[in-house]
This record gives sequence, C-alpha cells and structure tokens, in this order.
Amino acid sequence: MLTTRRIARNYIHTVFAVATFAFAAGSAFAQYPDKAIRLVVPYPPGGATDVIGRVMAQKLGAALGQTVVVDNRAGAAGSLGAAIVSKEKPDGYTLLMGALTSHSISSILQASSAQYDMTKSFTPVAIVGRVPLLFVVNPGVKATSLSELIALAKANPGSITYASSGNGSPQHLAGEMFQRLVGVKLLHVPYKGSGPAMTDLIGGQVQMMIETAPSAQSHVKAGKLRALATATTLRIPTMPDVPTAPDAGLKGFDVSSMFGILAPAGTPAPIIAKLSSALKGILEQQEVKDSMLAQGANATWTTPEQAGQAIRDEVAMWAQVIKDGNIKGE
Repeated sequence: MLTTRRIARNYIHTVFAVATFAFAAGSAFAQYPDKAIRLVVPYPPGGATDVIGRVMAQKLGAALGQTVVVDNRAGAAGSLGAAIVSKEKPDGYTLLMGALTSHSISSILQASSAQYDMTKSFTPVAIVGRVPLLFVVNPGVKATSLSELIALAKANPGSITYASSGNGSPQHLAGEMFQRLVGVKLLHVPYKGSGPAMTDLIGGQVQMMIETAPSAQSHVKAGKLRALATATTLRIPTMPDVPTAPDAGLKGFDVSSMFGILAPAGTPAPIIAKLSSALKGILEQQEVKDSMLAQGANATWTTPEQAGQAIRDEVAMWAQVIKDGNIKGE
C-alpha cells in the first residue's frame, strides 16, 4: 500500500512539475520580446538588403512593441553576417536579414569558409521579397527577342559574351543555367560588381547580361539596353511590356534574388510564429509594398514552412548548376 501511495505521490509531483514548467515556458514566450531585437544585415548600408532590412526593422519594432536595431556586418560577400547569426543563442533576439539566393550559392561554393549551412544553421521565419532578374543585351546585338538571341548563340557557339557581377554570383549562375537549358555556349566575363559590368555592357565590350531589374531598368528605359525577357515566371510591374521567360519560350526557368528573415536554428516555435504573424501584417501594408517596389523587390510573405522549402529548393537548384558547370569558388 505504501508503495502504491508513494508511486501515486511521485506521479502527482511529476505532473505538477511538468505543468509548472510548461506554464513558465508559455509565459516566457508570451512576453517575447521584452528587450531590443538585433537584425543583422550582412552587407554595407545603402544596398537593397540594407534598405529592405531597415523597412522590416522599423515596422517589426512597431508591431512587437520593442526596438529592432539594424546591425550591418558586411564581409565575405554576406557570409560573415550570416555566420554570426547562425552561432547566436536561439532566443529570437538576433535575426538575419538575408539575401538568401546569394547565401545559398555561397554556402555551396565556399562551403569550407562560409561557416553555415543554409538548410541546417537557421530556422526560417519568412521570405519577405523577391527581386526579379532580366535578360538584357546591348542594342547592337541582332536580337530583339529571347528566341532570336538563342538562335544567334547557336549559330555562333562561344562568341556571345555575357557579363556578371562576379564568379559565383546569381548573375553568373543564371547564365550557366540558361546555357544548359537551351543548349548554347556563351563566354562568361566576370566583373567586380554589377556597376562595372553594366558600364561595359552599355559600352558594347560585352553583349548580354542576366541582371537584377533595379540595376537594368533605367538603362532599358533610356534606350541604352534592350530587355528581352524577365528571368522569372512573373512580369515586372515597372516594365509590363517585357515578356516573362515562359512567354518568351523559355520553360522551366525562374531566377530571382530572394530576401528573407531567418533566426538561429533551434529558435522556439512560439517565437517564430509570433515573428511570422507580425511580418504577415507588415507585408500586407501598401506603404511597405511601395517601399519594397522602390528597391525593385516584390513584397511577399510565406509561412516558416514555405520559407524553409523555398530555401531547400534554392540550395538544390544552385548545387546542380554548380555541379553541372564544374564551377569553383574564388
């Protein structure tokens, strides 16, 4: 009898302890955040990632009732800031404003030095925006459509030059992907950034580029470049007459620069859910959509699960392109 009573007493104590712990944990999550949040932007001030990050920080702070401080940690093409966040305590007080396409590529090409794994080092919160890429050529190129460019490339293997912002950049890998999809051979000319690449494209030193819409569209509208198609399945609101890749006959091609907010791996689900809900409301605001569009980004919102799948898809896609093209990191 005593043994039975002791067992019953121990069981009651265990249940009470578990319930107390659950209540305390729930209360802690309910109080989140109770101090400032740091949003790491892994690039210098002024770029698209920084501008989008500052919009998210200001709006997220207002939604959560706490200050969200932007912390620019530039270096190693964005990998430095990403690695910093991956090693932080998973308590919701350090987040990454990530350029997820670039991070995904870097995590493959610079696997030994990146110090993070895109599919394991983070808990995704949401994809917040996408910047479409655009097929552009110098006006001297005898192609007014994507199909004409492909025909020209097939008739002159290896003679058409395409610029990129650097070896291993999204622009470079988009070009590799394009070549394999349509069966052409182009000559890659890497530059140290989109600025000098665009200068030489306008000057005719190179013939084509698959560049982000914000960098290219002013030159297209000025007649300095010719836009053949978007590199995505969606039209660009500021360039509605430019056909999409599928409309131009390029099936299965969808490349954009993806931006999102990530937390360190292991961040509790209630915290992720609270951040996700706040971001959903933020990204539905017209002024936020307009601010994002001014940076050439289409505002989006995904659930954490959808964001995780998008990142896994991104990593798998670029890993295949890198393998097929035998591309090496610098």
